Amino acid sequence: MEWLCSSPGGWQRPGFLQGCVSAGSRLLSADADGHIKCWSMTDHLANSWENTMGSMVEGDPVVALSWLHNGVKLALHVEKSGASNFGEKFSRVKFSPSLTLFGGKPMEGWIAVTISGLVTVSLLKPNGQVLTSTESLCRLRCRVALADVAFTGGGNIVVATSDGSSASPVQFYKVCVSVVNEKCKIDTEILPSLFMRCTTDPARKDKYPAITHLKFLARDMSEQVLLCASNQNNSIVECWSLRKEGLPVNNIFQQISPVVGDKQPMILKWRILSATNDLDRVSAVALPKLPISLTNTDLKVANDTKFFPGLGLALAFHDGSVHIVHRLSLQMMAVFHGSSSQRPVDEQTIKRQRTTGPLVHFKAMQLSWTSLALAGIDSHGKLSMLRISPSMGHVLDMNTSLRHLLFLLEYCMVTGYDWWDILLHVQPNMVQNLVEKLHEEYTRQSAALQQVLATRIVAMKASLCKLSSSTIARVCDYHAKLFLIAISCTLKSLLRPHFLNTPDKSPGDRLTEVCSKITDIDIDKVMINLKTEEFVLEMNTLQSLQQLIQWVGDFVLYLLASLPNQGSPVRPGHSFLRDGASLGMFRELMVVIRIWGLLKPSCLPVYTATSDTQDSMSLLFRLLTKLWLCCREESHITEPDDTLIDECCLLPSQLLIPNIDWLPINDGIISKLQNKQLVRLQFGKAPGLIGHTVSSQFDAFVRAPGQPKIDHLRRLHLGAYPTEECKSCTRCGCVTMLKSPNKVTAVKQWEQRWVKNCLCGGLWRRMPLSYS
Repeated sequence: MEWLCSSPGGWQRPGFLQGCVSAGSRLLSADADGHIKCWSMTDHLANSWENTMGSMVEGDPVVALSWLHNGVKLALHVEKSGASNFGEKFSRVKFSPSLTLFGGKPMEGWIAVTISGLVTVSLLKPNGQVLTSTESLCRLRCRVALADVAFTGGGNIVVATSDGSSASPVQFYKVCVSVVNEKCKIDTEILPSLFMRCTTDPARKDKYPAITHLKFLARDMSEQVLLCASNQNNSIVECWSLRKEGLPVNNIFQQISPVVGDKQPMILKWRILSATNDLDRVSAVALPKLPISLTNTDLKVANDTKFFPGLGLALAFHDGSVHIVHRLSLQMMAVFHGSSSQRPVDEQTIKRQRTTGPLVHFKAMQLSWTSLALAGIDSHGKLSMLRISPSMGHVLDMNTSLRHLLFLLEYCMVTGYDWWDILLHVQPNMVQNLVEKLHEEYTRQSAALQQVLATRIVAMKASLCKLSSSTIARVCDYHAKLFLIAISCTLKSLLRPHFLNTPDKSPGDRLTEVCSKITDIDIDKVMINLKTEEFVLEMNTLQSLQQLIQWVGDFVLYLLASLPNQGSPVRPGHSFLRDGASLGMFRELMVVIRIWGLLKPSCLPVYTATSDTQDSMSLLFRLLTKLWLCCREESHITEPDDTLIDECCLLPSQLLIPNIDWLPINDGIISKLQNKQLVRLQFGKAPGLIGHTVSSQFDAFVRAPGQPKIDHLRRLHLGAYPTEECKSCTRCGCVTMLKSPNKVTAVKQWEQRWVKNCLCGGLWRRMPLSYS
C-alpha cells in the first residue's frame, strides 16, 4: 500500500456517515444528540447536497446506523474467475428486502440503534412521507456502547450490541419491520449471545477489559461477526460464526422415541473461527464490501486464494500502521507503516518521540467497493487515501495480476459500480492488454447481455485508455461512439408508425433492416425503399434537433477526410474506420436526415462547399457506403481501394473540414497517480495539472485559453467565458449546461437522458462560472 493523497479538514461534531447502497444519491448522518438526517443530491450534483428529511430520538446518541437492504445481492465466485460466462462468475443470490411495497418493490428507509438500547426505523413512502417507529431492543433496557446492523436472506434484521465491557456478553437481536394500518411496526426477538474467548482464558481474563470494536463481516452476512477487545496498549481480535448444531438427546429418550435424520433438534450456537495473538492497540477497523461468500469450511480455499482483493479486512493501530488480515483466518496479508509509525532506532529518538505526544493514527476507515483503496480520517482530522495492491504486497506474475483486475472490471461492468479504485493499479503497459481481454470476455456473452452492457463497456474502455499515452486518441473515439449510440436511439424513438395496426417491427427496426440489405451507394435509392410517411415530424421538432444532426454530418465528413491518414493510430476517429457497426449507424442516420430535409431544409447539416451545385449529402453517403462495405462483416474486413482513398483526398478541396471538439485528456486525479508519489489536495480547490504535460502530438485535444467552449451534450457553443452555470462529469470531463434553454419536447427528451448521469455513466458536479 502507498500514500496517494491527503487533505486537511475534520468533523465539527461527533457523528458518522452511511452511504446509500443503491445509487449513491442519498446520504445518512447521525450525531450525539440523536438527530438523523437524510441528505439528497441537489439537481443530481455530487458536490451539492441538501437535507431533505430525517428523524430523531431526542437526547439519545446514535451508535449504529444503516440503510435497509434492497434485496439485491450479486455474489462473486473467485474459484470460477476463469469461466467464460458471466453467469458462472457472478450469480444473483436469493435475498429478500427488509420491507417491500406493493408488487415486491423494496421500500427505502433506515434503521438506527441508540446508546440507551432503542431501535428506531424510518420508512420513506413513495409520496415523500416518512414513517418512523421506535422500540426497545429488549424488555430490560441497558446501555449500548457499540452496535452494528446486518441483514438476513429472509428479510429480517440482526442487531449486535455490547455495553463496552468484555466481562459482559455480546447480545444479538432479530428485528422485524412491517407496516400495519399505515404505521411502522417493530418486533424484536433475542438471539443467542456470546462471550469473547479472551475473557474465558485464565491467562487473559482481565487483560482486555473493554470491547472497542464490534462489526459484522458483511452487512448481508449476519452469521459472522468480528470483535476486538483492548487495554491501554494492546488489542486482540476474534472472528465468530453462528451455526446450527444438533442437540444431543439422552439415551433414555432415544430408547423411547429414536431421533432419526431431520427430526433431531437443532440449536443456534456461536463458535469461534479464529483469533489473533496480542496486537498493538487497534484504533479503527474497515471491512471489505465484495460479496464473496465464505464460511468456516472455506478457510482452506480462502488461504489458497489469499492474494485476491476483497478477502482481507483492514486494522489500523495507534502507532500509525495499517494491517490487512484475512477476513476469516485473521492471518497477516499486508502491512503499511505511515511516516509517523516508523520504529525509533536510538535512545534520543525515543525521548524525542515521547515528548511530541501521541502518534498520528486513523480514527475511522472505509475500504472501497473492490478493496483496492482505503480512505480514512486520522487523529489530526486529515482525510487520506491509500492504494492497496491487488497482490497484497506479494510478487505475482503479470498474468495473475491482470486476471484479478480483469475479474473485478467485469464485476463492475455487470453491477454498475464505479471502477475508479481499479484504475489506481493499471499501469500504461497494461492498458492495451486489459482492453483486449475485456472485449474478448464481452463478446463471449449472450446477445441479450451484450446489448445491456454495450454502453457500459465502451465507457470502461475509455477510462482505461486515458491511462496510456499510446491510447489517448481512442478515448475520443469511445466517447464519440457513446454519443452516436445515444443519438441513434433518440432519433429512432421519434419515429412513429403511420397506422396503429402495423407489424411488430418499429420504424427504427425497419430502417436498420432496409439499410443493411440495400447496399446501393445512392442515398435516394435507399430512401425510396422506406415508408416516408413514418418519418414525418413537426417542423419545430426537426429544427430543434439541428445541433445533433449537424454533429452527425460533421463527424461523417471528418471520418472520410481522415481515411487517407488511417495509418496513424494516434489520430482521433481511427477506430471508426474499421467499425462496421458504427459506420452502419451513421449511414442509417444520414438516410433519416435526408428524409427530414425534404420536410424542413433548415434542419439539414450545414456544409461549406466550393461549388453551389454540389450535393454534399449524396457525396458523403456514397463514400461512407463504400467504406462501410469494406468492414460491415467483422470476420472479413478488406482494405479500402485506391479509388475511395483518392476521392477522400479530394474532400478538403470540395468541403471545409470541420474542427471536432474533443473532450479534455487526463483531466482527472487517476492519471496523475501512476508515478506512485504522494499527492496533497485541499478541499474546495481544483488539483490542477500536477506534474502533467501534454505532448505536441496531442495538441488537437487541448483548448487554448480564450477559445470558445462547447456544451458537449447539446452541441451548443457557450463562448470563451460562459455565463450560464455548467456541470461536468467526474469521470470523463464532459461539460453541459445545468439548466435547459430549450422548450421543445424532443430536445427535453434528449436532455432528460442525462439528468442523473453523464453519457459515460459518471456523476455530475457543479462547475464555477467562467470555467477555464
